[in-house]
Amino acid sequence: MAVYVDEGLAPLAEKLKADLGADLLSAEIAKGELAIEVARDALGRVLKHLRDDEACRFGALMDVCGVDWPQRTQRFDVVYNLLSMRHNRRIRVKVATDEDTPVPSVVDIFPSAGWFEREAWDLYGVFFAGNPDLRRILTDYGFEGHPLRKDFPLTGYVEVRYDAEQQRVVYEPVKLAQDFRSFDFMSPWEGLGLSQLGQLPGDEKAQAAPAPAPATPPKA
Repeated sequence: MAVYVDEGLAPLAEKLKADLGADLLSAEIAKGELAIEVARDALGRVLKHLRDDEACRFGALMDVCGVDWPQRTQRFDVVYNLLSMRHNRRIRVKVATDEDTPVPSVVDIFPSAGWFEREAWDLYGVFFAGNPDLRRILTDYGFEGHPLRKDFPLTGYVEVRYDAEQQRVVYEPVKLAQDFRSFDFMSPWEGLGLSQLGQLPGDEKAQAAPAPAPATPPKA
């Protein structure tokens, strides 16, 4: 089956390098789409250019999402997926930020960004400066933490249930038989600290008496 290849992506990448200058940090074509990384403070200028320039006309903001890289100083990527219906092509715009530095809101450029930014704030904790209604959108108002961060515990921090006696929803600490938050990912043989005693649980199986030999069949 023939695979469609947009021959206009390479010239567009070169044009953006010339138009955006230092605002453009990198550009690459991957899987049939153009992906660019831009300076955080230049995000508004870049998106306006992509929306309004005749060679671009990326007039539809399809999504804003986050990516968490905990090992990096700027641990978050905020990714904007744009569609040009006039030229039938897509572009991916990426900016990097940390836990404390806000990303400029783009609701004045793409009004649909309002809810997308709320979702990124709710799930990753990325703050968008200038968003007029930056509230949680998927989790509860009293929710603690940001559940798509890679350091967020799988069990959460609190559990919610309805209390029939109080006739209301109550929040309680998560109660588990095993403390998953401090789980060390070691097997029981490595984590018990008994090797210095010369015997680990289960070693007695290796010293068990051998199984009896099968009985000799009776002679005919």
